[in-house]
Amino acid sequence: MPTTLHVVAAIIQNENKILCVQRLDSAINGSDWEFPGGKIEPGETPENALIREVQEEIGCLISVRKEFSQTTYAYDFANVHLTCFLCDLIHGTPALHVHQAMKWLPLDELSDLTWSPANLPAVHKLQKKMPNRAD
Repeated sequence: MPTTLHVVAAIIQNENKILCVQRLDSAINGSDWEFPGGKIEPGETPENALIREVQEEIGCLISVRKEFSQTTYAYDFANVHLTCFLCDLIHGTPALHVHQAMKWLPLDELSDLTWSPANLPAVHKLQKKMPNRAD
């Protein structure tokens, strides 16, 4: 039976643009785009894991507003259960710590990127909410 990884991601919106980050070429799903986030560690709530992961990955403090979507995707290495949350940037300017690129994109340009498959349902749901804010 494949391993299941529980992962969280932050949908951070600023001035009608969404923060997108690109995985390193050398990583699993290398060069795919995703929302910042990562694995939930034992004993963490999804929200606490997301705040920690965003701090580690882009050096910013966020607040978690609400759950936006859940997806389970069967990768070769594991089943990934991804929960995306709508988040607000509280402090800091996003910087690359573990990714190779970062973009702030309007909703209608999100589909221009090659997304990691587990993130695609959230991207599609965001685009269905156009032209309104993602909340």
